[in-house]
Amino acid sequence: MQHGIDAERYGPQGDAMARQVKTCVHCGFCLPVCPTYKDLGQEMDSPRGRILLMKEMLEGSLEMEEGLPYVDKCLGCMACVTACPSGVEYGELLTPFRALARDRVKGTLLDRLTRLSFRLLLPFPRRFRAAAYLGRLARPFAGMLPDRMASMLELLPRTLPASRPLPSVYPAQGRHRARVALLSGCVQQVLSPAINWATLRILARNGVEVMVPASQGCCGALSLHNGDADQARRLAAHNFEALPTDVDAIITNAAGCGSGIKEYPLLFRDDSLEEEARRFSARVRDVSVFLDELGLERDPPPLPAAMKVAYHDACHLAHAQGIRSAPRKLLKRIPNLTLMELMDGETCCGSAGTYNLEQPEIANRLGANKTDVIERLQPDAVAAGNVGCLMQIESHLKRRNSPLPVLHTVELLDRAYESG
Repeated sequence: MQHGIDAERYGPQGDAMARQVKTCVHCGFCLPVCPTYKDLGQEMDSPRGRILLMKEMLEGSLEMEEGLPYVDKCLGCMACVTACPSGVEYGELLTPFRALARDRVKGTLLDRLTRLSFRLLLPFPRRFRAAAYLGRLARPFAGMLPDRMASMLELLPRTLPASRPLPSVYPAQGRHRARVALLSGCVQQVLSPAINWATLRILARNGVEVMVPASQGCCGALSLHNGDADQARRLAAHNFEALPTDVDAIITNAAGCGSGIKEYPLLFRDDSLEEEARRFSARVRDVSVFLDELGLERDPPPLPAAMKVAYHDACHLAHAQGIRSAPRKLLKRIPNLTLMELMDGETCCGSAGTYNLEQPEIANRLGANKTDVIERLQPDAVAAGNVGCLMQIESHLKRRNSPLPVLHTVELLDRAYESG
């Protein structure tokens, strides 16, 4: 019997999902770049297979409970989008499908508790910090907990960095060249606040005044990744009001945030805020792109000693946003720094939002593979443009007792300037 997706049945996102299903010609170019297909070796764990499963679930010929576990194993890394010759925008199918599925399939008690904790904690830095402190106390009992909860504890740093409020305005130094707003993030504020401070200093050194509105909040990217579209819309709408419009750009220094914001037009499709979502999304720039386009006022001074840096492409920077050259060009401006490329470097490290918490076994294998590739290069440091990648890679290096520093691109630039 021939089936078809009833786009109207699935609301504003129905057309987008139906369009992407029809665009896929099942050629298989996505298979060799898909991390879960390479790891698990099953058609249903590939983008092509998942598109077919989602089609059948949307048509009603396959129960959600039966097909959803395969979709849940998808990292959302978008490597398939880069490889696809037919132009399938896989995110326009995956993101709304996950939101639809969450409304219809409740999952196990552990699934519900995990999603509830993500919903209540991750978007709110103060709550997340308190939970992280409690998590450190629970670490000795990790062996008694389910794998998913144990993985959450293992990913927490041994000590949490001190919290220091960001200024509402960080003035430009020297010639005033631009005025921007910084999206300060949520999880990053707790786990790696140094990234925001390095961003402020680098922008200021290059004549950029930075506004950091205290009223801003989480961008909603993690909620969107977890299928909680309602929370994602609320968080996004709040930032439409909280972040200024009279700036040259809204700067993000987390690839996951930037990627999530680029999905705002889809999130608010056929909504009264759709046009506002488009305008907001268009103003957002990754810090590496903004600095590359603006141009550094001056090169950093030479590093005191030669340094080899392995650069890891965050999936939500390289695949979801198509940003590859800007961070590399900035790092190459540092004298005495040699940039090293990772073999199979655009393969996901296993972080992928909250994936390493939800699918710890697959994420651990991907993290171990990435660490193998890094260690074979024998660099002096690792650089990336996303806090999730940094935490995942650092966690796997620590398991091997490796002291290798893992830094954001702006942290390396900042250290270079400070060394002079």
